[in-house]
Amino acid sequence: MHLYSYVVARDFGFAPNPFNGFCTLATCKPNIRKAASVGDWVLGTGSSSNGLSGRLVYIMQVSEKLTYDEYWNNEKFNVKKPNLKGSLKQAFGDNIYHRDLQTGEWIQEPSHHSLPNGNQNPLNVVHDTQTEFILVGESFAYWGGNGPTIPNYFRDYNGVDICALRNHKCNFSDVFVNEFLAWVNSLNVSGYLNTPKQFRKNP
Repeated sequence: MHLYSYVVARDFGFAPNPFNGFCTLATCKPNIRKAASVGDWVLGTGSSSNGLSGRLVYIMQVSEKLTYDEYWNNEKFNVKKPNLKGSLKQAFGDNIYHRDLQTGEWIQEPSHHSLPNGNQNPLNVVHDTQTEFILVGESFAYWGGNGPTIPNYFRDYNGVDICALRNHKCNFSDVFVNEFLAWVNSLNVSGYLNTPKQFRKNP
């Protein structure tokens, strides 16, 4: 079991997407999406630009690891498909990639990662599809812009800080991971707890 920690620089409710009973990481962070396995944990901490440095944004345990096509074609995740004319939750849907059945090229649905006119954003397509895997968490807690501060104990644990700076961290000892998860469990909360920090901004 591994714990992957990174900073959520942009918290719109898109990456991660914590709505409709599942927390999903389907865009951004391709290295984590490629490396993580079922049973691993993904931790997102707040950014200094959002005034949330050292605080929890979300944590989830990976329950499913799917390809983009599997995600797109699974009816239970239709609710994650974006609708830019719908509610904010619908506008930030992250189920946006699937392949053209004839050409094999990536299709990017009009979404938070497309261009303002709804056309594909080539830069985001290239970045997001570095890996075709997406992560699903049924067991998760999402605090958005109202997460608790991580205790100093986990910010300097024998010289190890659980919060990443750039990229991500995952080389934590089993003892460290178990102690951190025990602290999270002691908070006695789960699911969608609060709105994303940037939820009220236009997609």
